[in-house]
Amino acid sequence: MTTVPIPAGRPATEAEAHAVQDALRARLVLDEPGPPPGAGRVTGVDVAYDDERDVVAAAAVVLDAATLDVVAEATAVGRISFPYVPGLLAFREIPTVLAALDALSCPPGLVVCDGYGLAHPRRFGLASHLGVLTGLPTIGVAKNPFAFTYDEPGVPRGSASPLLAGADEVGRALRTREGVKPVFVSVGHRVSLDNACAHTLALTPRYRLPESTRRADALCRRALREATASP
Repeated sequence: MTTVPIPAGRPATEAEAHAVQDALRARLVLDEPGPPPGAGRVTGVDVAYDDERDVVAAAAVVLDAATLDVVAEATAVGRISFPYVPGLLAFREIPTVLAALDALSCPPGLVVCDGYGLAHPRRFGLASHLGVLTGLPTIGVAKNPFAFTYDEPGVPRGSASPLLAGADEVGRALRTREGVKPVFVSVGHRVSLDNACAHTLALTPRYRLPESTRRADALCRRALREATASP
């Protein structure tokens, strides 16, 4: 497990964080298809918090995209470096997520975030932020639609409908299990929306959420318990 210090030069205010988002958003790459689903590696990242103890734990779990077997995994623990502000959650999570990715024993391939990319009030959620900083292809697969609207997709697995900010499509509501609430897929960096949805379906052979997210969620929760356990 990697221990992460508070990063130097981190934004101290909402205005400073917005300025960082604006600068990084200009570097987004949205015209690449991304890696083919079911090939190479896919890495899930997730974080868990203990706000009372000021601790955040991140996990990165690398899967073989064809078999969904675990190839590598790593965790990192640090202090929470930014207050809770809707739309700025990446600043709380990025330092430990980057450390977990850096600690992996192999390249991560496509990175799947438990959250948002372009489906974000400022069009720059965690998946986009992480993608620009690392140069990796990234997507966001979220459990809820944030503040955006959508029509309920069809009942069969694979059905989808646009996730809308006004008239703009910022992602898709995607049915990964028949008759089960959809997930909300958005582009992060260097992946098309069609491909992001195809990857999400490839990662959900049995459950609503991607296997990458399920495994990273379990691992970061375990890392947090270990980090905050009484001696």
